[in-house]
Amino acid sequence: MIRLAGVSRTFTGRSGTVEALRGIDLDVAQGEFVAIVGRSGCGKSTLLRLIAGLLPPTEGEITVAGERVTKTRRDIAMLFQRPALLPWRTVLDNVLLPVEIFGWRRASHRARAMELLEMVGLGGFEKRLPHELSGGMQQRVSLCRSLIGNPRVMLMDEPFSALDALTREELSVELQRVHMENAATIVFVTHSIDEAVLLADRVIVLSPRPGRLRKVVDINIPRPRSLGRNAHLEEVARCSADLHELLMERDSPATAGVKGH
Repeated sequence: MIRLAGVSRTFTGRSGTVEALRGIDLDVAQGEFVAIVGRSGCGKSTLLRLIAGLLPPTEGEITVAGERVTKTRRDIAMLFQRPALLPWRTVLDNVLLPVEIFGWRRASHRARAMELLEMVGLGGFEKRLPHELSGGMQQRVSLCRSLIGNPRVMLMDEPFSALDALTREELSVELQRVHMENAATIVFVTHSIDEAVLLADRVIVLSPRPGRLRKVVDINIPRPRSLGRNAHLEEVARCSADLHELLMERDSPATAGVKGH
């Protein structure tokens, strides 16, 4: 579904040139959930913006469903750290915003919006305004908005990082369920190793700047996963410990530039 071939990105400004990413080769399959982890400044968010078509690569090529990414696409949705809801619009109207932007028929998408709100536990809240909702509820609305157009690909840039630990875990479990029901391809950036292990089929580890693909780690834990009692605490802890040790290692010729599969 997503292919990155030799992707690099360099930024040039008044202070000079910064190489954010170097030589990324990665394939993400249809319906796969991939998490990206790495130290701050390693280019995780830049990589998402390249896939979304918000930035062009300096070198290399990105394709989605066999088509080269040269601009933003309707079949790619992006979810950011903050919900960015319009405060004067109701929950339902915020979910339906992409419908208006893309000129789709509102009447034919209203039922889908209500279905999505019900799915994430917000049935009955469609007439509320954003300020009447908690942070976790606002992010659920944002998730529904990203799903309204049935995107092929969902790009998520630390969407739960501003939430408290319990809400974050709750939404992680909810996102798993949404992913299993909608079969979208998800690329998820996070600073939390536990969150990456809980959610992903594979975890992509980037090296410090310039970000290079250091290693791809398969997460072979049955779904649905959770951290509650009698759940997957031991498996998640073991995988998390391995990833933490990997992130603490210094780059070497053996670990730099490993290709994804």
